[in-house]
Amino acid sequence: MTKHILEVAKSIGLSAKDVILYGNNKAKILEPFSLKGNEGKLVLMTAITPTAAGEGKTTMAIALHDGLWATGTHSLLCLREPSLGPVFGIKGGATGGGKAKLFPSDDINLHFTGDLHALTSSINLIAAVIDNHIYQGNALNINPERITWKRALDVNDRSLRRIKINLGKNDGTPRYDEFQITVASELMAIMCLSKNPDEFKQRVKDIIIGFDFNDNPVKLGALNIEDAIMRLMEYALLPNLVQTLEGNPALVHGGPFANIAHGCNSIIATKYALTKAPIVVTEAGFASELGAEKFCNIKCRTAGIRPHLSVVVATIKALKLHGGVSESELKVKNVEALKIGFANLEQHYQNMEKYGIKVLVALNVFNDDHKEELDAFEEEMNKKGYHYSFVTAVIEGSKGAIHFANKVKALLEEETEFKFLYDLDTTVKEKIHKIATNLYRAKGVKYSKRALKELADIEKLGFGHLPVCMAKTPLSFSDNPLLKNAPRGFNITIREFRLSAGAGFIVALTGKVLTMPGLPKVPAAVGMKEVR
Repeated sequence: MTKHILEVAKSIGLSAKDVILYGNNKAKILEPFSLKGNEGKLVLMTAITPTAAGEGKTTMAIALHDGLWATGTHSLLCLREPSLGPVFGIKGGATGGGKAKLFPSDDINLHFTGDLHALTSSINLIAAVIDNHIYQGNALNINPERITWKRALDVNDRSLRRIKINLGKNDGTPRYDEFQITVASELMAIMCLSKNPDEFKQRVKDIIIGFDFNDNPVKLGALNIEDAIMRLMEYALLPNLVQTLEGNPALVHGGPFANIAHGCNSIIATKYALTKAPIVVTEAGFASELGAEKFCNIKCRTAGIRPHLSVVVATIKALKLHGGVSESELKVKNVEALKIGFANLEQHYQNMEKYGIKVLVALNVFNDDHKEELDAFEEEMNKKGYHYSFVTAVIEGSKGAIHFANKVKALLEEETEFKFLYDLDTTVKEKIHKIATNLYRAKGVKYSKRALKELADIEKLGFGHLPVCMAKTPLSFSDNPLLKNAPRGFNITIREFRLSAGAGFIVALTGKVLTMPGLPKVPAAVGMKEVR
């Protein structure tokens, strides 16, 4: 049922002159910055805490979109671009599954339209110019030991986490450096949080690349390379148009990780979609306390938008894992473990209610789910008074998402009053305490000596008013990935702060979360025949 991309473009009112073609099945939208028309309603997809069984958040976003079109509502879907890190690492592809999938899946998962390559090139151009500036006389008096800008690569490579550079004769000042994965870079965040090219350029100029020998911050604008970055990023700022397997239009643009970045697709794509469709479906990485929290408190603030409904995605197997079942026993019926695992779902449901919006649970149903477990799930939902829907779109396509779509449309008719979790005029510590105690259910927050010094420096520079981007393991509500389900009585430890002045937030790193992931013992790249 897939179509030529020009047919897909036509379905949202675009002609051939409005897009740049990348073959027959991909395009970029020209001039997405002149926004006109009434704004549609926004549906935010999130999920329970991720497990090895998988939940299918992106799959359910695609399912809802296809279901809405099947019921006569011409919605739009806004998703993130996959990173090569997880594609070749643990997770694999990120374009949905079964009959609820994007097309062309392999292209989207790999090189796509070159956005990630443009970002990587831009990030490393900045790094190269910094080192060259120091080598050529260092007119800005940059302290090589206080350079905060990091190089990037869009693959998981732990060997690049900490390296020493400039070791050749007359190559420059030897110093330690770090690589991070492209999607964790501040430049990716800036791409996704800018509303237009002018704002992107200004944010790039505002990046703090390091400090001089007098401890004054040095901004990227002092290097006078923002126009070169703009040339590299010119087409990357344009949203990508693709389709679902059922031929329905989807915008895939931007891809920051949600455990180490803010985890949402671009504001440019989302605001454009809201002027084109009555309902826009989007997702935020990982679960309610990570991507969804940052969507609400960072992206919505920056964009001036709001979600009207949140969908929490779950599966029977994932709930059983939270209930203590081992991976080897997942296919064995275990209603008791399922009921124990509900604590995780309940906390995510309650988390999203804190924003004043309606919440719906979408159960991603599979053929090998036991009827007794499905019955127990339904009984629990009814007992708690939760809105829910069984979704079989992986097996049946849009036919399996009709009830889901109708339930969403009904809930969107109800009035809600969105509210942020914290106020910007509170201190950084107060913001973190609110997130940790309200969403994670932590007992309290502890800070390393390094974090306290870095926070004092950030506040001294006048950035204490910014929102906080929490970098935390996605595998637990806590900062310990081994604490499953819904732990209590733990503390969150902030080990490090990083200022992203251009992006407009402060990154608080907890636990052992890393901005350059490593590959597992057997990466997805081993024996890979296709990207799923």
